[in-house]
Amino acid sequence: MSEPVHAIRNIGPKSVEGFARAGLHNAEDVREIGADAAYARLIASGTRPHFIGYYALVLGLQGRHWNDIDPEEKAALRLRFDAIVGGSKPDHPSALEAELDRLGVVDRPGR
Repeated sequence: MSEPVHAIRNIGPKSVEGFARAGLHNAEDVREIGADAAYARLIASGTRPHFIGYYALVLGLQGRHWNDIDPEEKAALRLRFDAIVGGSKPDHPSALEAELDRLGVVDRPGR
């Protein structure tokens, strides 16, 4: 029997909906792909990025409490979080971005 996502330390029952929206329906799914890929999927599926939520997931997968983090580790995780958030732009522009692009307001590199 598989464990629910909130069986992972630091992941509360309220987060289950976001994980499900990201296609992560149990703790094994999250453990299999790891914290970075799981968090990228959460963001891509509409979860707002939040650094504490990210490092709580990382530490939870290690079996650690969310505030069991030293400054050096936190700084390293911040770099990983920023890379994930920076690389998680949706494939399709929002309605506002599409309209701005249509009007020629958005400058897109490579166009």
